Amino acid sequence: MTADQQKLPTGFGRLWTAQTVSSLGDGVSRAALPLLALTLTRDPMALAVVAAAGTLPWLLFGVLGGALVDRWDRRRTMWITDAARAVLLGIPAAAALLDVLSIPLLATVAFLLGLGGLFFDTAATAYLPDLLGRHPALLERANSRLRGAQTAMSGFAGPPAGSALLALGRAVPLLADAVSFALSALLVRSLPAVPRPVPQVRESLLRQARAGASYVFRDRLLLGLALRPAVGNVAFLAVETVLALFAHDRLGIDTYGFGLLLTAEATGGLLGAGIASQLGRRLGTGTALTCTAALEGLAILGLAAAPNPYVAGLALAVCGAGMGATMVLGPSLRQTIVPAHLMGRVASTSRMLAMCAAPLGAFLGGWLATAYDVRAPLYAAAGLLLAMTAVTATMTSNRRVEAALRRSSEPESPAEDSHTDVLTSV
Repeated sequence: MTADQQKLPTGFGRLWTAQTVSSLGDGVSRAALPLLALTLTRDPMALAVVAAAGTLPWLLFGVLGGALVDRWDRRRTMWITDAARAVLLGIPAAAALLDVLSIPLLATVAFLLGLGGLFFDTAATAYLPDLLGRHPALLERANSRLRGAQTAMSGFAGPPAGSALLALGRAVPLLADAVSFALSALLVRSLPAVPRPVPQVRESLLRQARAGASYVFRDRLLLGLALRPAVGNVAFLAVETVLALFAHDRLGIDTYGFGLLLTAEATGGLLGAGIASQLGRRLGTGTALTCTAALEGLAILGLAAAPNPYVAGLALAVCGAGMGATMVLGPSLRQTIVPAHLMGRVASTSRMLAMCAAPLGAFLGGWLATAYDVRAPLYAAAGLLLAMTAVTATMTSNRRVEAALRRSSEPESPAEDSHTDVLTSV
């Protein structure tokens, strides 16, 4: 039976359903939390604190969180985390009902939700390859479905639902998100158990975290896969910071039209996620990743030069397609080639690099728009993406990918984490 004919296991269906439900709740909260904050204050700095609080756990605990996930049972970590987030959301919901909601409380909740997301996402990333037997084709298909559902729920359905629920009462969207987490916890709790990674010599958490980060930085392929979202976040946040202003001042787009512009990008993301596997098979994963990186840079360049909203929407859709395909191919490859006992740390290190890059991109976009012109951040982002494409092309080439896949298919001998500092690059 070929890889295309193989069916994803029943357990994946439950995992997919759990993440779909959870992503819908995330989309609801993504719209509701800023709007709730806006009902409490008009201070831009206070609103920024609430917005930034959810990203802080990745900056502060990203690698350590990965080391903990590599010590813990991944399935148990996921369902306990979602159950805890369901209970957590009851606190601001009760505060809203009692009319004692505050900015510090919202910021604290956003931080703790982000911390829960760190553990859940890292554990899910590490659990999936074990569930699917680390099969490259199955991982691409699974990640394509997960990515598509996440985009549809958190990008399309969740935000408008959050706005609508907020109109019914300040506590309603929070309670809806709590229900989504509770359902996700129940579904994850029913997932099949998978073999635990080979036990490692007990070392300090910091030493294990350092070993995981070192594993990424010493391997050129893994480093290339990590640089893509990190550099990409600098570029995309530079664009996102000024996109509304650019759309209004240069393209004459009103609020409704701006929503359609973002919908075009999300639609492209769904398409890219759907065709990622075919691209990988036709071009090879390495070449496909290089092509999607170049596509993103050229699309942002087209956006910067767009003479009207239609060209801008097409450019954003193309950029979204490149991002969607990348977010399937990159993680699938990483899940295939990284040893099970390091998967949590490698995944969290890569995610932490991307999250740390985001504030830099936002600052860069704001500074360039202030110092030069509202198009300047877009041109700078395009140049950054194309430069990154040239740098990472050899790091994620088909030759390196194929060599890494061959190594990953060889029987894995037990190795101490302290030995993972020494990794021979291809």
